[in-house]
Amino acid sequence: MSDCSRQIAAALGRLALFWRTALWQAVAERGLNPTQAEILGHLARRGPSRQVSLAAALGVSAASLSDSVASLMSKGLVARHPDPRDGRAVQVVLTEAGTKFHAALPDAPAPLLGALDDLPEAEAGAALRTLSTLIRALQEARAIPVQRMCVTCAYFQPHRHAEAAAPHHCDFVDAAFGDAALRIDCAEHEETTQARRAIIAARLAAVG
Repeated sequence: MSDCSRQIAAALGRLALFWRTALWQAVAERGLNPTQAEILGHLARRGPSRQVSLAAALGVSAASLSDSVASLMSKGLVARHPDPRDGRAVQVVLTEAGTKFHAALPDAPAPLLGALDDLPEAEAGAALRTLSTLIRALQEARAIPVQRMCVTCAYFQPHRHAEAAAPHHCDFVDAAFGDAALRIDCAEHEETTQARRAIIAARLAAVG
């Protein structure tokens, strides 16, 4: 490992520690733990989900997920409903109270959001592009759950346009966009093939 890699890893570790500490404090004040807050966030972004899918998406064990869902149910924040696509299966859904509760939670620590908002758009876009590349590499290595990112999406066409400010194209909304609009967790994401993911990565690396 190069010294540069060590320094980047150390920086990411410190940011992760700050994030976890701030998140713990924010949700603890509301009677939740971080996993429970992540469940609410996942359901708010993606809608009803089976417990096995929730556990995989959040990277927790089935037992831990089950305990967290049971606690959220006791608070009236989630409920279990039959899966409309399979009557034998059950989905976890947000209740009205859960939706309101999640809306009151901070998206991220305020100091971090403030620092990010102060970044020039070009620097913010470059950071988002780099983070997308890192997350994709971890996903390909099966170190983290599959993420719903532009760089792994069937709708994403990197560097389709000559416009420097908006070189990429999203077929879902039929619009051009730049690095600063890349998505890490998109509701409309459609996973593409491994071969196409490799093509997208190569295209992004080649154009820079």
